[in-house]
Amino acid sequence: MIKLAEEFFDTKNDPVQISITPATIDKLRKIHPNTLTEKKDRNGPIAWFIVIPTTTALMKKFVKKKIAEQELLDCTPLGSRYEALYLCSALVLPEYRGRGVARKLISKTIKSIQKQHPIQCLFYWAFSAEGKRLATRIAEDFDLPLYARPE
Repeated sequence: MIKLAEEFFDTKNDPVQISITPATIDKLRKIHPNTLTEKKDRNGPIAWFIVIPTTTALMKKFVKKKIAEQELLDCTPLGSRYEALYLCSALVLPEYRGRGVARKLISKTIKSIQKQHPIQCLFYWAFSAEGKRLATRIAEDFDLPLYARPE
């Protein structure tokens, strides 16, 4: 799944995006244990996604392009109360797409995070029409405002 993410998002050639490394995974887990989630079948991962709880102030900077994605992660304070949730990335293997896998997983994760943090809004940076649709559906499901970083 990490290989698919690197190919789709081309993070190795874009320093403003988050590149998934052991240090990145460690930081994500410290922010909240459910920031990085995957669904597996008997053959391995079929879906993988990242959400990042953060502050509203950092969300506003990111949406206005004042900070990059990597800076959003780096600047998110540990042990804070988070009001915003960044729908960072979602990947589903082609043969599992269109079945609601990502939507179900992300919804379950948001509910888990909301038990500890007063999430008041969602935001995203779309790399595809499917990503934009997923973000829109999630926001509708939770009746939360959705903010987009311009492409």
